[in-house]
Amino acid sequence: MAQTVKRKRAGLLSPTRLWLLSISLRQRGHRRLALLVKRVNALLYHNSLSINASVAPDINFEHHSFGVMVHDNVVIGPRVSMWHHVTLTVRGHAGAPAKLIIEEDVKIGAHAIVVTPIGKDLRIGRAARIGAGAIVTHDVPAGATVVSPPARVLTHRADKRLERLDGEQDAEAATNGDGAERFGGVHEG
Repeated sequence: MAQTVKRKRAGLLSPTRLWLLSISLRQRGHRRLALLVKRVNALLYHNSLSINASVAPDINFEHHSFGVMVHDNVVIGPRVSMWHHVTLTVRGHAGAPAKLIIEEDVKIGAHAIVVTPIGKDLRIGRAARIGAGAIVTHDVPAGATVVSPPARVLTHRADKRLERLDGEQDAEAATNGDGAERFGGVHEG
């Protein structure tokens, strides 16, 4: 019982929940409160997560987002996983709204750095993998793997990864969550 309560408390103060709360507060016009929540997150988890980023609610931080830095103008899609000490930053001129766009199912390894070219957008394609310590300054195609140093894009497994991902999503769409097919499936439980 005590462990369950402890887990629930830890979940309420998870870096993901704090970040999503700070973004939500900013969107509702409570900028000071959003900045306070951001500072609490930074104090607890030693991160810098922008209240101006656009983030899917199912983002996953491994190692509690220790040392993660996310800049304004970053868009993070569904089911993205990041390990510790990841830096996602946008370099731009005043008035040039460059963006860093991370599509769905991307995995970013520890100590990876993703930096946009000055004043330009950068896109990480769906199901891409960014290896630990990689430095990314150019677009990454869907399903590709980037390793470093120096950064190399590996695409030899991209097609297989994308096919597997599409197959898994099709299987999920065909079931109602308990493994039974939606139409004509029998589930005995």
